[in-house]
Amino acid sequence: QVQLVESGGGLVQAGGSLRLSCATSGRTFSRYAMGWFRQGPENEREFVASINSIGSNTYYADSVKGRFTISRDNVKNMVYLQMNSLKPDDTAVYYCATSKFAYVGSSRSNYDYWGQGTQVTVSS
Repeated sequence: QVQLVESGGGLVQAGGSLRLSCATSGRTFSRYAMGWFRQGPENEREFVASINSIGSNTYYADSVKGRFTISRDNVKNMVYLQMNSLKPDDTAVYYCATSKFAYVGSSRSNYDYWGQGTQVTVSS
């Protein structure tokens, strides 16, 4: 049984930082790419960042490029999202997901298991 559990969300002022974590179990973590997605109020779930299975390649949505950094620890089976220079538009529930593949991807159809999400709220 594959499980993903996100943590680290919260309330932060604009310009601040948060670090999200995602703990995984039930799958050989190092074989698969991981991704972060988010869903704001009345919005569809959108891609944020992806990292390949060995952590050598990353891919970001244009809206977060230069501000967010995705990383992973294949010993601890963890994936992280460091979020800096946060904006009110970043307010959303953030989800981590495990890919069906080893390579990065932005399509939701690439991902087959999802966490429950963690709320990030950025105040102006």
